[in-house]
Amino acid sequence: MQFEVWAPQAEQVTLHMEGVATAAVEHALERDPDRDGWWSGSADARDGTRYGFALDGGPVLPDPRSRRQPDGPDGLSAVVDHDRYVWQGGWAGRELTGAVLYELHVGTFTREGTLDAAAERLAHLAELGVTHVELMPLCPVPGRHGWGYDGVSLWAVHEPYGGPEALKRFVDAAHELGLGVVLDVVHNHLGPSGNYLPSFGPYFTDTHHTPWGSAVNLDAPGSDEVRAYLIGSALAWLRDYRLDGLRLDAIHELHDRRALPFLEELSAEVDALAEQLGRQLFLIGESDLGDPRVVTSRAEGGLGLHAQWNDDVHHAIHAAVTGERQGYYADFAARPLAAVAKTLTHGFFHDGTYSTFRGRRHGRPLDRTRTPAHRLLAYTQTHDQVGNRAQGDRLAASVSPGLLACAATLVLTGPFTPMLFMGEEWAASTPWQYFTDHTDPSLADAVRKGRRREFAAHGWAEADIPDPQDPATRLRSCLDWSERESGDHARVLAWYRELIALRRARTDLQDPDLAAVRVAYDEEARWIAYRRGDLRVAVNLSGVPVSIPLGRPVAALLAAWERVDVPGADGVLTVPAESCVVAVAP
Repeated sequence: MQFEVWAPQAEQVTLHMEGVATAAVEHALERDPDRDGWWSGSADARDGTRYGFALDGGPVLPDPRSRRQPDGPDGLSAVVDHDRYVWQGGWAGRELTGAVLYELHVGTFTREGTLDAAAERLAHLAELGVTHVELMPLCPVPGRHGWGYDGVSLWAVHEPYGGPEALKRFVDAAHELGLGVVLDVVHNHLGPSGNYLPSFGPYFTDTHHTPWGSAVNLDAPGSDEVRAYLIGSALAWLRDYRLDGLRLDAIHELHDRRALPFLEELSAEVDALAEQLGRQLFLIGESDLGDPRVVTSRAEGGLGLHAQWNDDVHHAIHAAVTGERQGYYADFAARPLAAVAKTLTHGFFHDGTYSTFRGRRHGRPLDRTRTPAHRLLAYTQTHDQVGNRAQGDRLAASVSPGLLACAATLVLTGPFTPMLFMGEEWAASTPWQYFTDHTDPSLADAVRKGRRREFAAHGWAEADIPDPQDPATRLRSCLDWSERESGDHARVLAWYRELIALRRARTDLQDPDLAAVRVAYDEEARWIAYRRGDLRVAVNLSGVPVSIPLGRPVAALLAAWERVDVPGADGVLTVPAESCVVAVAP
């Protein structure tokens, strides 16, 4: 088979192979006359053959484009023959329009922490009514367990999760149930351990800096090949594993001054692959830019991503439900129901307005005539919003089941594409904490101390901050699936199922026209109501019953957290404390 590697500064590149015979075999690679900086050569190899590259007589390093790291980020790479896997059937894809996403972390979705164990729970998601599973990053990380955002080897699957074939089995099982699969990929940095890319070429640049150090090189010398590396990785996930979409981590940290932005180039390549494969593919960006150009089509001058996470919706709902005012919640907490109303009708809260958290104006207005609401994802919890709290406490740890139901209603009956975080559908009592398994003792200690320092600055005692390296931290974060079957957990789960089924059945709830949403609210009385076509949604966040004028009579109540009576001819609905109602007008 053909081996190749980009190493523009090397004078000599040697292919090191194991597993072909009893002894290691080495082959000198030749410069590729047609591609500057590339080295290539042929050698006998098969699926599973271990190999690596030595540059100028140095140590053997894993392949930057490794499809498998059976011994972890620091070990040799292994050949993967994707044609060996027999897919169980065809898959036409599942589009993002009308979707309900479900974010999960393989290592804590089950106590086993593997892709095969996660696949055994997919029937629950199909019954819940979600359409797509969004997997947190799967690239190799040090040790066994971690969040995945310090991964390396951007073409490989973390071996403790089951490796490449386990991901294919997971995707097969999901597709058999009608579920699409989305993968979270990290292009803005690599982890500090096992990152050998700088040895091969200028993959990073000091021209820009990120919270993780030097930026990925998207616009400095050598950036053509770096961009090709990232795009090739993205296309490989979609093609070789039959994924339906990618979630792009923190795109605001992809620093790029070139005339053709990297994200626009990636979007064009993904659309071309979708046409080639004959199935839907999409990109979802995580962006805090408040810039509608992220999800504006390339033809209209945008970057062409198909959707983006919208933290403004989360912040508004969280501030309204919890009353928290710290950090970035401050702007939303000043008038939280007004913030919810603005996001429901205009998408972004910060659309050129002043952000006290940033100390400047932020964002720009979204054109509601050309941006369908389904391009924005809404949620009350995510891995970030739970895991980056000091103790990883979920919303269920601080508010009542009724307020959980209200928050879910705002997301699942709103105009945006909803996304759930694993376990929220049954008000999971388990926290989701920050955990790592660094094998380098000095790095492990630095992460531990850094985490405690960070929260000590906000008044937390160091002893109250979970140790990321303690295996118990990960175990505490694993879902307890038995909770679904009893008490308030079962009631919340039934409510989620009811709302998702209602969203699927009522086309009014799938209308992506933000301009068609009409909202009324009372900040002091703590209620908000809005219209979605013929449907009326009323949410009472207060601790007492409130009377909410719906503007016209109601034909029927479609869903209610607590029992309510159909209003009379005046259309005034009395909603119990911490409750919510979905009704239909005649």
